[in-house]
Amino acid sequence: MMKPFRKLFPHPALTILMAGVWMLLQPEFSAGMAVFGLILGIIIPIGTARWWPDRPEHIAVGKMLAYCLLVLWDIVVANVQVAWIVLTKPNDRMRPAWVVVPLDLRTPEAISILAGTITLTPGTVSADLSDNGRSLLVHALDAPDPDAVRDDIKHRYERRLKEIFR
Repeated sequence: MMKPFRKLFPHPALTILMAGVWMLLQPEFSAGMAVFGLILGIIIPIGTARWWPDRPEHIAVGKMLAYCLLVLWDIVVANVQVAWIVLTKPNDRMRPAWVVVPLDLRTPEAISILAGTITLTPGTVSADLSDNGRSLLVHALDAPDPDAVRDDIKHRYERRLKEIFR
């Protein structure tokens, strides 16, 4: 029973997400567009399934939603902080820093989400992943304490991603 389901829906969450996004992009709801969105949500994951051979099987969806809300909040807060820094702090008082963040994450998807989160948050950018995938190089716009930046990334984001991708 599970084999035909997995063949038709190799990425069920992606199918639902794609159909939902398709509907949000439409100017008005219609049954035809809902069916077309569902068809796209089925065909595209089937067509791309071979490029996801080692996809994570167990993702905590509820924790992922909470993580997304946390990241959205952090983006808003960081925008205000960066605007304040740019408007009030002279360039010679800013302390940019390169921070090496050792990674406990091992799945490529989780590492990609962490790197994307860091880059989406104003004031920081992921610059490089080590060859062995065990550390991430991050640039911070103003980091008087680079160790605090590293610890914040590990505690605020990486810890949650480890729970999501168990």
